[in-house]
Amino acid sequence: QVQLVESGGGLVHAGGSLRLSCAVSGTTSTITGMGWHRQAPGKQRESVASLTDSNYADYAAFAKGRFTISRDDAKNMVYLQINGLKPDDTAVYYCYVIARESSGWRTYWGQGTQVTVSS
Repeated sequence: QVQLVESGGGLVHAGGSLRLSCAVSGTTSTITGMGWHRQAPGKQRESVASLTDSNYADYAAFAKGRFTISRDDAKNMVYLQINGLKPDDTAVYYCYVIARESSGWRTYWGQGTQVTVSS
């Protein structure tokens, strides 16, 4: 079992920056990948960024150049740095990890953190 708790969201002006954090606990040794999704009001959840256990990062087209995913294994943390925030970035941001368990692959999600960007 793995538990995720996001933090770092808030209300910011366009052009500002935020660093979202995701605290990971539980059986972290089973984790093989991690990432962030977001869901804007009235829209489907979409992928933002992902990071493999070999530290390969992949980004959605809209995220390239402004978003950076990173990890700190010593602290069991996953981060998402967002620069140059735009009103379109307003969404709930969810952290996830993919764990390889005896019963198969399983994805765990956090509860989300709200990011609101004012124009």
